[in-house]
Amino acid sequence: MFGKKSKMIDEEYVSGEITKINDGDVDMAVNSHEAISDKILNSGVLKKYTELGKVMFGMLKDYRKGVYTNVPWFTIAAIAFSFLYILNPFDLIPDFIPGIGYIDDFAVFTFGLKFIESDLHKYLDWKLEEE
Repeated sequence: MFGKKSKMIDEEYVSGEITKINDGDVDMAVNSHEAISDKILNSGVLKKYTELGKVMFGMLKDYRKGVYTNVPWFTIAAIAFSFLYILNPFDLIPDFIPGIGYIDDFAVFTFGLKFIESDLHKYLDWKLEEE
C-alpha cells in the first residue's frame, strides 16, 4: 500500500482504471503530447521508455485521425490512461518527492504496456507497410 487512502498499484487497479477512459480523455492525452513527452524524458526512471512512448503517441494520433482503426478500444484507453497518469503530478506518489515520485508512474506505464504489447507490434507492422 502507498498510504491509508490510496490504492495499491497492481494489474487489477490499472485495468479497472483503464475501463473508465473515454474519448475526451484520449483527446486530452493527444493534446498533452509535449508535456507528457517532457515528463517521460526528464523523469529518470521512465526515460528508457521515450522511444516506446513515441510509438504509443503515434498510435493514438493515427487512431484519432481515423487512419489506424484496427485496434481494440482497451488498447487506446490503456495508452491514454498511462499518459494521463504520468501527466498528473499528484497521483498516488506525488512526482515532486525525490527518488520515489515516479515509481507509481513507472508501475502504471509498465502494467499498461503488458496489456497492449501485441497491439503495439501490429501497429508498428502496419506503419512499416504504409511507408
